[in-house]
Amino acid sequence: MDTKNESLESSLKVPSVQELALQNPKKVPQRYVRDDGDDDFCTFSSSDPFLTIPLIDMAKLVNADTQQDQLHKLHLACKHWGVFQIVNHGVSSLKNMGNQVKRFFELPLKEKKIWAQKPGSLEGYGQAFVTSEEQKLDWNDMIFLKSLPIQNRKLDLWPQNPPKFRETLEKYSEDMRQEAKSIVSFITLALGLDDTKISESFHEGLYDIRMNCYPPCPEPERVLGIVPHADNSGITLLTDFADFPGLQFLKDGKWVGVEPIEGAIVANIGHIIEVMTNGIYKAPEHRAVVNKTKERLSIVTFCYPTASMDIAPAEKLVGEGNKQVYKSMTHAEYFNRFFNRKLDESFIDSLRL
Repeated sequence: MDTKNESLESSLKVPSVQELALQNPKKVPQRYVRDDGDDDFCTFSSSDPFLTIPLIDMAKLVNADTQQDQLHKLHLACKHWGVFQIVNHGVSSLKNMGNQVKRFFELPLKEKKIWAQKPGSLEGYGQAFVTSEEQKLDWNDMIFLKSLPIQNRKLDLWPQNPPKFRETLEKYSEDMRQEAKSIVSFITLALGLDDTKISESFHEGLYDIRMNCYPPCPEPERVLGIVPHADNSGITLLTDFADFPGLQFLKDGKWVGVEPIEGAIVANIGHIIEVMTNGIYKAPEHRAVVNKTKERLSIVTFCYPTASMDIAPAEKLVGEGNKQVYKSMTHAEYFNRFFNRKLDESFIDSLRL
C-alpha cells in the first residue's frame, strides 16, 4: 500500500458508498473487495457464551452499596477486554442525535456535499485516512466533526440541514463529555489510583465525533465497514442504531460481535489510557462488518484529555519493580507521532520504550 501521504490529517475524496448502494449492484466494486482467503468477514465468533462483551451498570457504580462489586467488574472488563457496554447511564440525548444523523444521511448527495471535507482536513462529510488512489476502501460514509472545546468547532462544516442537527449535536457533545469524565473517574478508581488529575483532564478535554453510515452491501462477506484498528483516544464512546451486530472486537484471536442493546453506550479503551495505565488496560482492536439488506448507523465520540496533560504512565504504576512500558510525551508529541506515521505500521508499538 502506498503510504507516502505527508500526514494522516487529511483524506482523498472517494465515491459515496450510499450512492453505490442505491444503484443496487450485484457485485462490489473491486476497490472495496478485501477477501484474501485469510478471513471470513461475516463470521461472528460469539457462539461461546463466555465470549460476550462485558456489561457495566452505571447505576451500580454510583451506588455506595454496589460500587465495589461493579468496580471489580469494570477492572476485569478493562484488563481482559478493553471494551464494555454501559447501561443505566442517564444520557438522554442518544435517540435525538440518532434521529438527526439518520435524517442527514437521508439527504440527497448534493446536499450532503455542502458539508464535505476540505483539502488538508479530516473534518466534514467524506472518508477518513484515504492516502492513495490504490488504497482499499471501507464500506461506509461518514461525517467527522470536532466538537469540544467550543473554539475547535468549524461551524461551516456543521450541517444546518436537518434544521436541529447543530443544537442536538451540542447537547450530545456535552452529555458525552460528562459521561467520559464519569467513566474515566471510575476507571482510575478500579485501578486503585486516588489521583483525580486524569479524570479531571477529560472535563477540559478534546471531543471529536464521527457519525457513520454503513449501507447495505450485495457481498458483505467481501468488504469491511471499517478495517481492524485500535483508537488513539483516551476512551471512545459509541452509540449503535442497528438491530444487528456490526461492531466486532478481537478477543483471544476471535472476532466477537457486540449485540446492540437499545440505549446502551459501548465504551472502549484508547491508546492514551493504555499509556497512562502503563499497559495494564489495553486498547482493543476492533472493526465493523456490514449487512446484505440492512443499513447501520453509529455515532462515535473520541474523548481526549486536555491539551495541557502529558501522555505518560501514572507515577503510581511505575517504579518499585514495575517497569515503565511506554514513553512519556506531551500532548503535542503524541498527536504528531500519530498523524505522521505510516498507515500500515503499529502506532502503539512506536510508543513503547
